[in-house]
Amino acid sequence: MSFTKTTEQDSKYNHLEKMSASALIHNINNEDKTVAFAVEKVIPEITALTKIIVEKLKNGGRLFYLGAGTSGRLGILDASECPPTFGVPHELVVGLIAGGDSAIRKAVEFAEDSTTQGWIDLQQDNVSEKDIVIGIAASGTTPYVIAALKACNEQNIITGCITCNKNSPLSKVSKFPIEVVVGPEFVTGSSRMKAGTAQKMVLNMLTTSTMILLGKVKGNKMVDMQLSNDKLVNRGINMLANELNIDKEIAAKLLEKYKNVKNAILNYNNEH
Repeated sequence: MSFTKTTEQDSKYNHLEKMSASALIHNINNEDKTVAFAVEKVIPEITALTKIIVEKLKNGGRLFYLGAGTSGRLGILDASECPPTFGVPHELVVGLIAGGDSAIRKAVEFAEDSTTQGWIDLQQDNVSEKDIVIGIAASGTTPYVIAALKACNEQNIITGCITCNKNSPLSKVSKFPIEVVVGPEFVTGSSRMKAGTAQKMVLNMLTTSTMILLGKVKGNKMVDMQLSNDKLVNRGINMLANELNIDKEIAAKLLEKYKNVKNAILNYNNEH
């Protein structure tokens, strides 16, 4: 199978510098419209990976994301949003980026080219067969990610990937590859655009579906969310008032006592 790096192909547009602001925005939007359809084509692969993530997490494992640059940052973003949204421990979903935490804000030169650091980074979190590791790389050629997944395979650790090229080296070392082919970027090679959007969409699907299947949502509400600000406290009070058909004052007292919407519902139902 041939490997064509469509993420690096020339943009369908030219002379961008001569376009008006309106033309630029409209053309970028037109390209963005194609991303959801590209993601739709790989729903079976996303579903398969979700199922294995749920299985691993149910059995005490963790989910690791590994990437460089934009891909690494997107993994860290998704991981960091799981605790406040679903009330899970920070250690359950872990995002790692080439170059370490400083690379979240500023690019670290040549960090993605290391063929040893990815596995070292995973070992620092004591990765094991109980866990699952997903490599994220738009190009599918990032050495930091590929080498780490190879090491995982050697240690019988389940691997997956999210990439935007078909038949990439990364896909070949992943047991559960997801290949969202979005085609050339509006600015040639700028994979922070459509490829980044596609990766974010897939990450949303993976963790949201996983957390729902793990019981972190009731009806359509985030009943395990962390009550970390007034907005979320008020949301929790409204959830309880509507779910239990009680006054908001009683709901507020329940939430203050049990610190969590789900716990408040369970205890209220047990007591009544």
